[in-house]
Amino acid sequence: MKDLNSDLFDPVTVMESEWAHGGSNSDADFGFAFNDSNFSDRILRIEIMADPVDPQPDSETCTTIADWARHRKRRREDIKKDNVGDLPDEQILNGNQPDMDDCVASENQDEEVVAMVEESPSGDEAVISNDDLNLGMDYAEPAVVRFKTLHISSPILAAKSPFFYKLFSNGMRESELRHVTLRINASEEAALMELLNFMYSNTLSIKTAPGLLDVLMAADKFEVASCMRYCSRLLRNIAMTPESALLYLELPSSVLMAEAVQPLTDAAKQYLASRYKDITKQVFQEEVMNLPLVGVEAILSSDDLQVASEDAVYDFVLKWARQQYSNVEERRIVLGSRLARLIRFPYMTCRKLKKVLTCSDFEHDVSSKLVLEALFFKAEVPHRQRSLAAEEPTCSSRRFLERAYKYRPVKVVEFELPRQQCVVYLDLKRDECNNLFPSGRVYSQAFHLGGQGFFLSAHCNMDQQSSFHCFGLFLGMQEKGSVSFTVDYEFAARSRPTEEFVSKYKGNYTFTGGKAVGYRNLFAIPWTSFMAEDCLYFINGVLHLRAELTIRH
Repeated sequence: MKDLNSDLFDPVTVMESEWAHGGSNSDADFGFAFNDSNFSDRILRIEIMADPVDPQPDSETCTTIADWARHRKRRREDIKKDNVGDLPDEQILNGNQPDMDDCVASENQDEEVVAMVEESPSGDEAVISNDDLNLGMDYAEPAVVRFKTLHISSPILAAKSPFFYKLFSNGMRESELRHVTLRINASEEAALMELLNFMYSNTLSIKTAPGLLDVLMAADKFEVASCMRYCSRLLRNIAMTPESALLYLELPSSVLMAEAVQPLTDAAKQYLASRYKDITKQVFQEEVMNLPLVGVEAILSSDDLQVASEDAVYDFVLKWARQQYSNVEERRIVLGSRLARLIRFPYMTCRKLKKVLTCSDFEHDVSSKLVLEALFFKAEVPHRQRSLAAEEPTCSSRRFLERAYKYRPVKVVEFELPRQQCVVYLDLKRDECNNLFPSGRVYSQAFHLGGQGFFLSAHCNMDQQSSFHCFGLFLGMQEKGSVSFTVDYEFAARSRPTEEFVSKYKGNYTFTGGKAVGYRNLFAIPWTSFMAEDCLYFINGVLHLRAELTIRH
């Protein structure tokens, strides 16, 4: 039981038991007491000032989330022009997307609330104003357009908001005053009234996305976590669009960092990742290339991108960065500090990693570190690779986690002497094999021998007599043309109980480009036996395949 002598507003008690959970322990409805002198101990005077030249969008001027997004886009472009200063016009048009922190600084100048005490004629009024941010600067005093007076209950407001708690209990003179004045911009009026009402009733009358965003911003300003959580939940229930998802991810940093808003930003990231999971899809090309940095980061964070390989992700990032950031130095900064950690270099081919080392879009130290890390990962034994990948969810990046590539990654060991030869390792999970039934195929990433590109393909097909389904493995050559040479090849698979590779098929073939050769029933068993739980070829749920290729002279 709580000590009867303890302070009702004891800071430790309130902060730990109330605000840590986004509000009071009770969701009691005190709506009946809102603006009622019988249940109030103070008077709140709201001075409404004229908006700055470029006001924050509100629900009156923005009727849809698209209006909000367009306003934010214009604002970003204006900030970009301001930051660029005297740079030539072409640099302004093709310059980089402004960094989030830069945008936030400009946006919050008109939004931060700072307590400021002024002597009023009556001597009993405290003033909380936006103007204190401009002290010492040559700005004209904004004109007060109108004002509102409300009867408020300090216990109710203090229980919901650390801002009001500190205002009413900080031991300073204003905590003893009966009259408190808030100065806000005209565009913030509707949101503040909704917020105050919520602090009494735990509900909002507004249901539109722009209006909820206004209230969310006001709740962040006045530190009402329960309202931020409420707005976040309502916004998640509204159908997401690319414009709204990007808008949620571009909220001021103080809002984005709030725990109450995290589910909303997570939903926005998931929406973008799902919508653009095939970043190479032609129908989305222009749309994807025009996404801002936060949108591209959300997409690249996904494990479910439908791309041929990580090489395709790397090519997309370079293409996007070159279009968005015409200045090489800016491009290097964005790639090195924001996007490189989202490219999974360990799953790129060695041929592409060589190109990374010579790419001028990356600082040499950055590219060298990324490639070296990737090569070390490739050289690790499988159980160590799995261990590194398992540690990834606790890290900021997911560079060791494999995506759902259309072309499966392979390990390749190459020999030049005494003959040109390569050994290729391909692992397939049981689920991947199961999804091949009844006529599916899965392809490996390309590997090279004698200057020619090859690939492996695993099939679910009918046997020679078309009597049952079975697992087949084939070797194909990528390049089409007149080039031809003969290759000796051997397919093998690990088998229990020894878990050693056992040869399954040998042959030779003269490739002429665009051709494939292999064996329809690699294990000489029906598909049902191959996929059975006691199948000897699945070890811990993974099928380990090996192909040896040797050029015959």
